[in-house]
Amino acid sequence: MKTDIQGRKDIELLVNTFYDKVLKDKKLAYIFADLAALNFSYHLPVMYDFWENIILRTGAYKGNPMHLHRHLHHLTPLNEGHFRQWNKLFVLTIDKLFEGNNASVTIERALSISAILREQVLANRKN
Repeated sequence: MKTDIQGRKDIELLVNTFYDKVLKDKKLAYIFADLAALNFSYHLPVMYDFWENIILRTGAYKGNPMHLHRHLHHLTPLNEGHFRQWNKLFVLTIDKLFEGNNASVTIERALSISAILREQVLANRKN
């Protein structure tokens, strides 16, 4: 039986499982592994803090995701398909692992954040 997202351990499971999917995905893997050349030993704890803050309101994250996504967009043009695929993998990951109020809120917030990033990043492309 699935449970709700309750704490840091659940968030780490979510983030690790999600990035496993991303790194195997034909549309997204090159962005994270090649272009961003992420150091996952650094990046994953940052993402744990980010999602812990988004889900549990801990205040743990200090960063600027918009700046990072704009930088990635300058390295390679991001498009609607990239954002749709990210959304799909994120929702599939949540649905596979969790159920409950926090899981539902996480999906809502993730899709909202993705929409804002997409709008801002793709708007920059046109300017």
